[in-house]
Amino acid sequence: MAKNIQSLERAAAMLRLLAGGERRLGLSDIASSLELAKGTAHGILRTLQAEGFVEQDPVSGRYQLGAELLRLGTGYLDVHELRARALVWTDDLARSSGESVHLGVTHQQGVLVVHHVFRPDDSRQVLEVGAMQPLHSTALGKVLAAYDPVAHTEAVDGEREAFTPWTVTALDAFEESLALTRARGWASDVEETWDGVAAVAAPIHDRRRMPVGAVAITGPVERLCDGRELRSELVSSVRECARAVSRDLGAGRF
Repeated sequence: MAKNIQSLERAAAMLRLLAGGERRLGLSDIASSLELAKGTAHGILRTLQAEGFVEQDPVSGRYQLGAELLRLGTGYLDVHELRARALVWTDDLARSSGESVHLGVTHQQGVLVVHHVFRPDDSRQVLEVGAMQPLHSTALGKVLAAYDPVAHTEAVDGEREAFTPWTVTALDAFEESLALTRARGWASDVEETWDGVAAVAAPIHDRRRMPVGAVAITGPVERLCDGRELRSELVSSVRECARAVSRDLGAGRF
């Protein structure tokens, strides 16, 4: 019979300890509880911290579970299930708004488009399923960065490229835009990523109220906006679509 890998067993025991005990534990507490030498415990913690599974409080030096576990914790929600739950609602949104609808999830420091409903007209359109969008400038990306701690870290630590003169790249201004997104429950992109293109997006949550994706309407500025402000009826439609998908995923009413 193959032997278990001791370092993995110890790492798993450490995560269980942090999950089941106090909110934060010091190195001595962890080493003592698991009957490990401090050097051994510190090495495992350092590795878990580098992977985002553990975070260290900069003031007290104590450890707690990291944001990356959020991503693992919601991993049971297969992208195909998310897409399946959203099919009817995104079709209705495209039909009522007359614009393209995108469904996106966080993936590799960006937003992966997992579903795209064409705008209901006869114009030539290109299917964008599988395309990647930036986190910092798109409506989908800003919603995910506002609600998902891992996406937030990736957007803050990553390069915020200026795609247009309207792109927000300064960290303080970007954080302010995320705070506004959380306060009103939706994000906008008015020519921040592509000239002449606007979008509005809202978050989708699962049964534990965790963010698992976002839905957006995208189209020309002149159709989506009054001046540079997004039309309120489109904002309401996107938010209701996101709520409907969230309810189908077990999140209840928001």
